[in-house]
Amino acid sequence: MGQSPKSLSSVCVFCGASNEADPALLDAAAQLGRDLAAASLKLIYGGGGVGLMGACALAAHKAGGDVLGIIPHFLKVREKRLDVVETIVVDSMHERKIQLFDRSDAFVVLPGGIGTLEEIVELLSWRRLDLHAKPVVFYNVDGFWEPLFALFQHTVDAKLTPPEFMQSWASVRTVAEILPALYAALPVPESDAELGDKA
Repeated sequence: MGQSPKSLSSVCVFCGASNEADPALLDAAAQLGRDLAAASLKLIYGGGGVGLMGACALAAHKAGGDVLGIIPHFLKVREKRLDVVETIVVDSMHERKIQLFDRSDAFVVLPGGIGTLEEIVELLSWRRLDLHAKPVVFYNVDGFWEPLFALFQHTVDAKLTPPEFMQSWASVRTVAEILPALYAALPVPESDAELGDKA
């Protein structure tokens, strides 16, 4: 941990694994997969073939993108492991999350359920503890994540979380904004920062 990537080569996508999701969300996940492939960014994801997760991975693969799935052995059937992409099978959810984190330069959070919430809260808690500075971008279509952001703000208002925590992520409302937001969140190289100071 403690990484602060200077460039992007791989992006982890956290998202729902339900085929009952709104078709518009499935389409958005697929578009993100195609965008990652077009940008030559490796998709790192949870290894399943269902829901937004499967839509994103399959679209990236069909567009010629590099895709790596990481899935616990006990979810291979439940989440319908996507065998057409490279997949690492691990023993536990904890190992899955560590591998997802270690192999990724940045994170995108699409709409999801309790599993997605668990993943992103841990990721942001690590950010709060200064264990990493990797970009995090929420796809906040139709305000999907506003209740979560309000809860975070509630903890700030209660003086249980520092105000600067609210700057730990970016939020966008269209798929087209996701990759630019990731790049914008990368740290400015020291040489560029020095040139800016001298200007």
